Amino acid sequence: MTQPLLSIRDLHLRMSSFDGRAHVLNGINLTVNRGEIWGLVGESGCGKSLTGLSVSRLQPTPPAHYTAGEILLEGKDLLKLSQTEMQRLRGKRIGMIFQDPTTNLNPAFRIGEQLVDVALAAADRDPDVIGCSPDAGQRERRQAARKLAGEMLTRVGIPNALARLDDYPHQFSGGMRQRVLIAMALIGRPDLLIADEPTTALDVSVQAQILKLIKNSVNDFDMGVVLITHNLGVVAQTCSHVAVMYAGNIVESGPVGAVIGNPVHPYTRALMSAIPTRETKRGELRGLAGSVPNLITPPPGCRFAPRCQFAQPACTAAMPPLVSVGDSHAAACIRVNEMEALVDD
Repeated sequence: MTQPLLSIRDLHLRMSSFDGRAHVLNGINLTVNRGEIWGLVGESGCGKSLTGLSVSRLQPTPPAHYTAGEILLEGKDLLKLSQTEMQRLRGKRIGMIFQDPTTNLNPAFRIGEQLVDVALAAADRDPDVIGCSPDAGQRERRQAARKLAGEMLTRVGIPNALARLDDYPHQFSGGMRQRVLIAMALIGRPDLLIADEPTTALDVSVQAQILKLIKNSVNDFDMGVVLITHNLGVVAQTCSHVAVMYAGNIVESGPVGAVIGNPVHPYTRALMSAIPTRETKRGELRGLAGSVPNLITPPPGCRFAPRCQFAQPACTAAMPPLVSVGDSHAAACIRVNEMEALVDD
């Protein structure tokens, strides 16, 4: 049996602050195979970005503290690796597209230098990344890496790319800097790509171009992708699978067609109901009352219960486990088997 590319098993993360300790990841389980694009969706504060940062080991410890669980990259537990060992994986085996391009590009170095450094580091593991033989000289390697950097900027929609390699980050707009980050994440042909809101700063046409680039890269390089987003439309368009997060828990997961076409968890249903359609009239758009709970003092049992219209006293007794509701489709709700009847009523 083929080993999963990424396997997160019962991951628990606590964050310390002056107000107390927040249990921000509460038993995350997620398996990503090569060729799959997993969408990670939910409201702000649900733990999506922290899950992505945990895979890359970019969350400082302290204040973060992993109390239980494993993050396995083809069987190797990333939580047990040293920072030096993790640095060898970043950019080569694990690529990361960050949410804020302003703080994740070094303002002191030209764009080309930053892209070339990532490409050369990846080429140490796989010389085919830059198309040079392993015994090529340093000058030849840098020239090849610079050529690849220009090609990547062109692929992400930056005009006159070769000339712009010599520009500094402040000479690019916010959307352009986001495209540079995407090029930097993909230039090393990583096995796993963590994309945290990669298209937030982009207009619709460029967004479609970037999502197509990510999908093509999955097919070309046999990658796996975790795409963190608020946009269920992006998930439906791009992803093969989706996991819905709420307050540090995955409450529903499975193939995109099953989860979006037939959502069974009350939270997923509420998210879907908040999406306007062509038939939605003014004033008919449904929102979700309340907000994500304070995770320093979370509610007992199901964390969604205080906002759930179908909650009953048993919902507060214990955290419900994920229960299978179809082929690879699961949801964490004690009333999942009666949800259709409840909705009809």
